[in-house]
Amino acid sequence: MLIKSLKMCKYFQVPDKTVLCELLHPKNEGIDMGCSIAHAIIEEGKASLPHKLKTGVEIYYILEGKGIMHINQEVSEVEPGEAIYIPPEHVQWIENVGDGELKFLCVVTPPWQAEDEELCD
Repeated sequence: MLIKSLKMCKYFQVPDKTVLCELLHPKNEGIDMGCSIAHAIIEEGKASLPHKLKTGVEIYYILEGKGIMHINQEVSEVEPGEAIYIPPEHVQWIENVGDGELKFLCVVTPPWQAEDEELCD
């Protein structure tokens, strides 16, 4: 049985300016999971930088806070309990427009790899 806790997770800032921890990733766990899961935080008034995954599918699941999600030319408010599907090659970023931190899970399949992510103008 594999159980991971956010309490033991080490957070770091990634190139798109999101602060996250890799909650479950095959490279860390030594198992074939088919996906990776990260816990992400964006501070009040901040946003991630526009970016895309070249081959990966990403799903955000909003846990806390209020945001505005941008995917290519589409824009939508997002709130806790909502899941957002982000296809490969789609430019995306999320803004924190609430009071307090915006927290969400990022599920990526195949598992996230740095070389698959690209910052966009």
